Amino acid sequence: MDHPDFRVAGKIFATLGYPDAQWGMVKLRPDDQAKLFEAEPEVFVPVKGAWGRRGATTVRLKTVKKSALQRALLAAWLNVAPKRLTRQVKGA
Repeated sequence: MDHPDFRVAGKIFATLGYPDAQWGMVKLRPDDQAKLFEAEPEVFVPVKGAWGRRGATTVRLKTVKKSALQRALLAAWLNVAPKRLTRQVKGA
């Protein structure tokens, strides 16, 4: 795939340019995805199919507020990062 991705410990937690340049994607837990979609359905949209049911969520980059994007990225990072790293962040 020809779009930038963001990784922790070799695992992707977010990408840019999916499905096109107007969007990004974050890997969330389904409950986190539901909260974001409920709060801002014009910004956060579940990916179609099985990936979306597992929490893959597209983000409309032009309309997302910085604070909402930061929360989504942190949730995605915490979802994918090794426990030893998440403990350090949660304990800070």
